[in-house]
Amino acid sequence: MSQVSPTRMNLLQRRGQLRLAQKGVDLLKKKRDALVAEFFGLVREAMEARKALDQAAKEAYAALLLAQAFDGPEVVAGAALGVPPLEEVEAEVENVWGSKVPRLKATFPDGALLSPVGTPAYTLEASRAFRRYAEALIRVANTETRLKKIGEEIKKTTRRVNALEQVVIPGIRAQIRFIQQVLEQREREDTFRLKRIKGKIEAREAEEEGGRPNPQVEIGAGL
Repeated sequence: MSQVSPTRMNLLQRRGQLRLAQKGVDLLKKKRDALVAEFFGLVREAMEARKALDQAAKEAYAALLLAQAFDGPEVVAGAALGVPPLEEVEAEVENVWGSKVPRLKATFPDGALLSPVGTPAYTLEASRAFRRYAEALIRVANTETRLKKIGEEIKKTTRRVNALEQVVIPGIRAQIRFIQQVLEQREREDTFRLKRIKGKIEAREAEEEGGRPNPQVEIGAGL
């Protein structure tokens, strides 16, 4: 408090800071509520994506076993060599209440699937099953990455709200009370000082009037 100059200008500034901090708390709480709603929506989506991934993994490896059993491991391995690697994976950034949240996007080239001409049926089905498995992996990575990012933003926003409510705003209010108390004390001292000055002036005027001769008495004595 000793660093705060108790002036009316600083009092107005602190009141403005208090209003601004309170508006900031309201906005941050709205942002946090929106992020929480987005978070719980993503939780359901992530659970569904994880369930779909488990199902896709079971189907893919079951199809692989069938392809190796009926078409032979050499045929399956040779077909796998002809599948080009996945290269086009992009991260699009979405703005959720001022928070940048990534969304993964993968583009599978047409060559990712084997040609049905000359490819055994079980190997072809295994290729399709593993593509569905890769798509499920992208979906899980997408939802869980967004879930983690939004969770971090919720924690960060909560820390900011707590800092404003528990540290910044109480500190500003304490400064306002301090400045008001000093100004009120100064006002009382100024009022008391003015009363003393006024009393001294009135006493001096009374003394001067008491020592001044009466003009009517002097005129009567002359007659």
